[in-house]
Amino acid sequence: MSIISGTGHGTFRFIPKEIKEDILKRIKEEGITVKQAAEEHGISTKTIYNWMRGKTVADGSILEISRLKRENKELLEIIGELTHDLKKSKKK
Repeated sequence: MSIISGTGHGTFRFIPKEIKEDILKRIKEEGITVKQAAEEHGISTKTIYNWMRGKTVADGSILEISRLKRENKELLEIIGELTHDLKKSKKK
């Protein structure tokens, strides 16, 4: 089990390892923000960032992977919009 700070008021709660891993997995694979995860689970963003610092993978930290996935999604959306606009302008 992991020990985490509660609501920032000096209280501590135990978070099962499975929940901690699920939170980190959602950030890494689904691209949810640390803030979203913290709000959903009633824990501080600082706690999640501490978990992320402690857990790295061969090709980078979970935080970096999550940031890159969100950035990739945003870029794909921009490319889609530009492609759509280009097709519309060629039809005129």
